[in-house]
Amino acid sequence: MSDATDKLPLTKSELREAGRAMRRRLVGEAYADKLDREVYKNRHMEKFAEVTQEWLFAQQWNRPGLDLKTRSLITIISDTATGSLDALRLHVRFGLNHGWSEDEIVESIMHCLGYIGVPLVRGALIAATQVFDEVRAETA
Repeated sequence: MSDATDKLPLTKSELREAGRAMRRRLVGEAYADKLDREVYKNRHMEKFAEVTQEWLFAQQWNRPGLDLKTRSLITIISDTATGSLDALRLHVRFGLNHGWSEDEIVESIMHCLGYIGVPLVRGALIAATQVFDEVRAETA
């Protein structure tokens, strides 16, 4: 967003467009297209996409103070701690796209072991490993 836009309230359509752009930046063009094609064509999921793109991606991910790389790791850890494995699979892609290595992501998840427990960490590691394999296959 430009300096001029930062000073003016954005319309819903401008927020939506900013959110879509951020989402594509986080997950990558090809995977964003896949999600749009396979998940967000459904009218119920379109409502979810509207809210998350206008609020979460346009506003929260664009806040000052942290870079996208750091925000992506915080999100991975949050998913791990709450056992949100479907979200984790998506957010591991964010982390990979923003410079975290597989080993750094695994070590960050492993660091949670003593704080949140074996079952949550195990599930997160299985999910992350599946994403690593998918991403390698997509780029091969």
